[in-house]
Amino acid sequence: MNDATTTKPDTEQQQAIGRRTRWTVPLSALAVIAVLAALGTYLWRQHGADDPNGAFSLSGNVDVHQVELAFRVSGRISAVKVQEGDDVSAGQVVAELDPVPFQTDVDSAKADVAQAQAQLDKTRRGFRVEEVEQARANVAQRAADLENARVTLQRQEQLVAAGLVTHQQIDDAQARVHMTDAALAAARGQLTLELHGSRIEDIEAQEAMLASARARLEKAQTALSDATLLAPSNGIISVRARELGAIVQAGQTVYTLTLNDPVWIRAYVSNARLGRIKPGMSVKVTTDSVPGRRYDGTVGFISPEAEFTPKTVQTEQVRDDLVYRIRVIASDPDNVFRQGMPVTVLIAAAAAAAH
Repeated sequence: MNDATTTKPDTEQQQAIGRRTRWTVPLSALAVIAVLAALGTYLWRQHGADDPNGAFSLSGNVDVHQVELAFRVSGRISAVKVQEGDDVSAGQVVAELDPVPFQTDVDSAKADVAQAQAQLDKTRRGFRVEEVEQARANVAQRAADLENARVTLQRQEQLVAAGLVTHQQIDDAQARVHMTDAALAAARGQLTLELHGSRIEDIEAQEAMLASARARLEKAQTALSDATLLAPSNGIISVRARELGAIVQAGQTVYTLTLNDPVWIRAYVSNARLGRIKPGMSVKVTTDSVPGRRYDGTVGFISPEAEFTPKTVQTEQVRDDLVYRIRVIASDPDNVFRQGMPVTVLIAAAAAAAH
């Protein structure tokens, strides 16, 4: 009686333990399977499921370029055309300086050019007909003076024997002959010069002066043009650093222009996958900001040098792996990409295999 009573509870306890054992083993196996599945998924993401031609993805960031817009000349800002956040197009006027000082310089330079041109024309044309005739008359007058001086000297030489003139008078008459002879030679030289026109050296000197005046005019006109600040490319004004009426020096930033077309994406690819990416390859770009939306992109650049993955890039690779930087040029019809935004670059299996 006592033995039967003792055996029954032992049997029930063993049955309970058996039930717990039967349930414990399957639960542990499921946990192991789940861990293996997660590890397999991770490895598949890391290595493209061990398929050399399979699709894979790269993590990257939007690398928006910015341009600091500034005047090339100093002056006072007389107009600001755009505000922060405005879209601008290439060639659009965004700001202006007071043009009055620059226009004054242009007018002065134009006058210098006109003066230099007139002087060059005069040098090239030579002497006028009236000036040549005047030179001829001067030669004739000097010749007459010389003839008169010679006749006077001859007469005084005839009278010196009779004692009617002194030797001093003879000397004066001879000096007068020499002087009038020299004056005649000078008049003839001037006539020859006027008949032949200006020298080549004089013409070249005037041409150089005209070229210098024209260069000053071009410089003044360039400064006047630089008083108008134009947008070099399409983009968005992200910063307006100067206000109306401010005096700015050449090179001081007035606006910061963010270039949003095209959008550049900086990503990194491991050495194992480098051979599967080529410039010109079509890719897709996704971002968490627009779930389910894929944007078209093209691989535009692959760095020839390896580097360590930057810590700011959230990749699935080990941080100390050597990678190669690539640039993807993406379209942004929805205007969603922003500087530094993390994105995913998707390389399709067919595209990877084709290259």
